[in-house]
Amino acid sequence: MRKARIAAFAAGAGALAATVIAAVAPAAPAAGGPAGGQPRLVLKPGVVRLGLVNRSGPSTTAQCEQADGIACYQPGQLRAAYNLAPLYAKGINGKGKTIVIVDSFGSPTIRRDLATFDKQFGYPAPPSFKIIHPAGNIPRYNPNNSDMIGWASETTLDVEYAHALAPGANILLVETPVSETEGVTGFPQIVTAEKYVINHSLGDVISQSFSATEETFKNYAQLKPLRAAYTDASAHHVTVLAASGDSGAADVGLDQATYFLRPVTSWPDSDPLVTAVGGTQLTLNGGKFTSVAWNDTYNKAANEFFAVDPGPNPLASGGGKSEFFTRPGYQAGVRSVVGARRGVPDIAMSGACNGAVQVYESFGGQPAGWSLICGTSEATPEFAAIVALADQVAGRRLGQINRTLYALSARHAPGIVDVTSGNNTVSFTQGTPAKLVTVKGYPARAGYDLVTGVGTINAASFVYELAGIPGH
Repeated sequence: MRKARIAAFAAGAGALAATVIAAVAPAAPAAGGPAGGQPRLVLKPGVVRLGLVNRSGPSTTAQCEQADGIACYQPGQLRAAYNLAPLYAKGINGKGKTIVIVDSFGSPTIRRDLATFDKQFGYPAPPSFKIIHPAGNIPRYNPNNSDMIGWASETTLDVEYAHALAPGANILLVETPVSETEGVTGFPQIVTAEKYVINHSLGDVISQSFSATEETFKNYAQLKPLRAAYTDASAHHVTVLAASGDSGAADVGLDQATYFLRPVTSWPDSDPLVTAVGGTQLTLNGGKFTSVAWNDTYNKAANEFFAVDPGPNPLASGGGKSEFFTRPGYQAGVRSVVGARRGVPDIAMSGACNGAVQVYESFGGQPAGWSLICGTSEATPEFAAIVALADQVAGRRLGQINRTLYALSARHAPGIVDVTSGNNTVSFTQGTPAKLVTVKGYPARAGYDLVTGVGTINAASFVYELAGIPGH
């Protein structure tokens, strides 16, 4: 049962792919932004940390549903949802491959927190778990800095769930010394760090749980030099993943407090050299899991649990059409959906707040214990683990995988599980005077859509298909 409710913390103020909602006392409102003389909810990108659930151990799904009206899952349930057991039985667990996780600041307690997580669920430690900071020394952790707390929570989620689904893979945590925000702040250090990893052949798949709304860049010329790591990764056959965001069809503005009032999308997930990972909601019925597009915008229980507000708040799988990039060749077969633009996401994994995952954290600034986290920041390390398994099967790095994903979808490969229900339309209160705004998004549909991409996966088949070894 839940022991206490903890406020969510912004992590990277515009960087991460999930949305934090925290109550603050307002200063003068931004133009077109929230107004009013009372403390209200300010929405900022960050890890969606739903709060402390239990200090002594993780809760069951039934306990979460009874206490807070939302489902929660342990990592073993995700393994079951994606049918990973047949692969583990054959020794396919990511052995010999390295998942690279990139986060600003990192977490000062990640090693012992992962050890606690592993002990709880009976998982072995990663064969290798290294932490590097090639872009400069990391500032000393400050438990009073909400930005550092948020990044520490993101780091915990990324490491624990990449490891949970690929327990035989090595983990390389790459910490950067500057928090990424909307626009270019922090991205140069991320580029430097990722290029170091790629050029020194330190990893096989890179997991990025951060993004910035495309419109927060002045123009493509400002963004272009930041693509250097992705062109480098392409040349070295390193797979790069990025979360598609957690604000549905809307996304946050440069003021980090208000949303665009029309459909927009974010980068680097919109980059054609990157695989964009969206979010689904896993639902457990009769011992079996099904997936729909993630949208908790109108879920009162999910909103009240962490926002102390019945909502609506924009909490849904990011997706849409890029304003910077034209349709890549691998999306030619879905031109009826994307038109002439690059569409995101490419694929989706569990990310719903009504279906959040449990992590163990003890880094300070909040009570130590088991917390609930959700968002495409969750989905991305999960899919990084799946890529590591496919790399193991292939016996090589798979590099850019988008062409394969769309080819598998086109031929209705068994490993691709179509998601045909839900949407990423979101609503929120904004403006002066404040009014309810709805940004109409996109529906999940048969085949490709701008909420879940080509769909989600049945890993027992998908891993072989992605590796180019069908028939298993």
